[in-house]
Amino acid sequence: MGSVSDPGELTELAQPSFEEFQKQTSLMTSCTLLWKELSDHFTTLEENLMKKSEALKEMIGALDSQTQSSLESLKRREATIERSVEIVAGKVGERARAALESLEKARDGGDDGGGGGEVDDEEGLLSTLKSLCLKMDARGFWSFVTARKKELEGLRSQIPAALVDCVDPAMLVLEAISEVFPVDKRGSGEKMTNDFGWACVVILESLAPVMVDPVIGKTRLLVTPSVKEKAKEIAETWKASLEERGRVENVKTPDVHTFLQHLVTFGIVKSEDLGLYRKLVVGSAWRKQMPKLAVLVGLGDQMPDMIEELISRGQQLDAVHFTYEVGLVDKFPPVPLLKAYLRDAKKTVAEDSSNTGRASHLVARKEQSALKAVLKCIEEYKLEEEFPPENLKKRLEQLEKTKTEKRKPAAVPANKRTRASYNGPMPPAKAGRITNAYVSSFPFIRSPSHSPQYASPAAAYPSPPTTVYSNRSPPYPYSPELIPASYQASPIGYPAYNGYCNGPVPVPAPAPQVYHPHYPQQHHQHAHHQQAYY
Repeated sequence: MGSVSDPGELTELAQPSFEEFQKQTSLMTSCTLLWKELSDHFTTLEENLMKKSEALKEMIGALDSQTQSSLESLKRREATIERSVEIVAGKVGERARAALESLEKARDGGDDGGGGGEVDDEEGLLSTLKSLCLKMDARGFWSFVTARKKELEGLRSQIPAALVDCVDPAMLVLEAISEVFPVDKRGSGEKMTNDFGWACVVILESLAPVMVDPVIGKTRLLVTPSVKEKAKEIAETWKASLEERGRVENVKTPDVHTFLQHLVTFGIVKSEDLGLYRKLVVGSAWRKQMPKLAVLVGLGDQMPDMIEELISRGQQLDAVHFTYEVGLVDKFPPVPLLKAYLRDAKKTVAEDSSNTGRASHLVARKEQSALKAVLKCIEEYKLEEEFPPENLKKRLEQLEKTKTEKRKPAAVPANKRTRASYNGPMPPAKAGRITNAYVSSFPFIRSPSHSPQYASPAAAYPSPPTTVYSNRSPPYPYSPELIPASYQASPIGYPAYNGYCNGPVPVPAPAPQVYHPHYPQQHHQHAHHQQAYY
C-alpha cells in the first residue's frame, strides 16, 4: 500500500501559490486603475483637441469673413475713388470761382461781408465765415472766431457749413490755429489773459465732417498727403514741447483737448503712442469730450483699467461718464460710484469746515458743485429709480437758502456808546471779545492787537484828500507811522458786512496807559482827514 501524504506538507506546498495569487490580484487592480486613468486622460485630451479644433475653425471662418469683407471694401473704395475725386474736383472748381468772384467784388469796393462789420444773427455769421473761407484768409478767420466766444453754439453750427465752401479747408484750419498750436506764439501777457484752446477745438471739430468722403463716408478722409504730413509734424512738435509745458502731469487741459482732437480730425493716431494718450486722457478726464476722444484714439481696450484708475484717484463722477461711453455699466454700476463720490465730497467739505482759515462760503460752494454734478448725472443717464434725487435737491435748496440769508443785511442797531475822554463812537461791545475782529470786515482798519502805540502826540501831517474806499478795494499796505494813536473819527458809511450794518466804522480803542485825551485843534482836524482817507 502506498504511503499517505502528510497534511502539513500539503499546507507548505500550497502557501506560495496563495501569495502569488494575491500578488497577481494586486497587480491586476493596479493595471485596471492605471488603464482607467490613461483612458480618462486620453478622453480629456481628445475633448480639448476637439474644442480647439472647433475654435480654430471658427477663427478661420471669422478671418475668412473679415478678409472677404476687407477685399470687398477695398474694391468698393477703389471703385469709388474716381467718383469721389470727381465730386471733390467739381466742388473745388466751384469754390475757386466763388473765391475769385469774392475777390473781384472786394477789389471793386463792394460789400463782401468781411469780418470787420458787425454780425447780428446766424445768417450774418455764416455769410462772414463763408467770405473768409472763400478767400482762404486764415488770420482773419482766426481773429473772427476768437472774438466771438459768447456765440460758441452759433460757431459750432456755422463753421462746418462755411468750411464746405473753402478751396482747401484742412490747410486753412492748420494755418488758422498755428497762432497758438502746436506752440503759442503770442506774448506772455496775452497768453495769461486769453486762452484760445476752445477756439482750436471748435475749429478742428468743425473740420472733421468736411473731410469725410462723400461716397463711402467716415471710413475715408479726404486729406492730401502733403497736408497729412504737415499735421503729423505739428503733432510731433507738440509732443516735443511737453517738457516746456510741465510734462504730461502738468499740461493744461485745453492743450490736451486740442492735441487729441487734432489727431482724430486728421487720422494720424499712432499705436506706439497709446501710453501717452492714456496719461493725457486720465489727467484731463473731467473734460466732457474725453471719453469719446479716448475711444477714437484707440484706447477702447484699455477702458476698464482706466476706469479703475479714475476710481482709485477719487474721480468717480468721471468714471461714470467713461463707463457709459464704452458700455461697461454692468461691470461698474453707476449708483455706487455716485454715492462714493458724494461721500468723498462730504468728507472734504468737513475737513475744510474744520479749517478756520477757509471761508465758509467757499466750503458751501464746493458742496453745491458736487450736488449739482451728481444731479445732472442722474438726469443725463436716467437713474432716478435707482438713485432718487429728492434728498439731494432738498440739501441743495437748503444750501441756496443759507447762501441767500447770508447776503441779506442783518438788522443790528447802531451802538454809539461814548466815553467822556473819547469824542468818537465806540465799537460794538462784542468786538472786544473777538480776536482780530475788524481784520476781515474792514481791511483798512487794524485790529486792537495790532494798533500802534504812541507815548506822545504825533506831529501834524499834510492832510491827504478825503477819499472813501469801498471794502471791496484791494488792501493796499500802509505805514503805521502815518496814523496817530488817538484821533476823532468821522463817520464813514459802509455796506452791511459781518453784522455791522449801521453806524460808523468800528475803530479800536488805544491802550489806556498811553492814551492822551487832549490834542490841539490842528491835530484833531488832521486825524479826521486820515480816518476818511483810510
